[in-house]
Amino acid sequence: MTDNEIEVSGATLAGIELFSDMNTEERNGIAKMCRGHRYQANELIVSYLDNTGDVFFIVSGIVRVTIYSKSGKEITFRDIPAGHMFGELSAIDGKPRSAHVIALDKSSIVFVSTDVFWELLSDYPDFARKTLIYLANLVRLLSDRVVEFSTLGVKNRIHAELLRLGRDGECNGNSVVICPAPTHSEIANRVSTHREAVTREMGILTGQGIIRKKGKSLIIHDLERLEKIVFQIEK
Repeated sequence: MTDNEIEVSGATLAGIELFSDMNTEERNGIAKMCRGHRYQANELIVSYLDNTGDVFFIVSGIVRVTIYSKSGKEITFRDIPAGHMFGELSAIDGKPRSAHVIALDKSSIVFVSTDVFWELLSDYPDFARKTLIYLANLVRLLSDRVVEFSTLGVKNRIHAELLRLGRDGECNGNSVVICPAPTHSEIANRVSTHREAVTREMGILTGQGIIRKKGKSLIIHDLERLEKIVFQIEK
């Protein structure tokens, strides 16, 4: 075993949502069909248009799904935290990878082959059910973004992205802490604009008391107010 390989056990899989309801014996059996790898921050895990079909499960860390336009502009689709999977689309339809996947920080990842993934879908109904729910949530997320890009102006898309990040953060009533705070460039890549536009709008939101930067965190003080201004018409 190399330094970057990790030993996979049933306990390793316990924190993965798709395996969480299985018993110890089931997870131990599945672990024997898995491989594990440790990735460093900014290390490429999957390349766009690769003809591979492995399915990955994030034990720890976080990864980013991204692609680059012909002009070199980065377009970020989403960040995937520990407990979730990626790579399932190529395993299902047999087509090349649709994006790059990069580790944002040190990440431990377990993966299975296409054949094993289909075996899991066939032999474990709860795994199949959770996979369908995961795919349905992904379709809803991408549908929401299509609507936003089709109907919202730049500053409203920034509001929508902050709201989306806020809903995934650590909520306390009507406020939420996002840690680490996304950079202005990262938000710009998500909503197809430039960093200066994000900086300008973040300044406005800060002046209105809706958001505040604190150390490495971004605090949204008023989620309800942020949600209301998402669909306000730009002037």
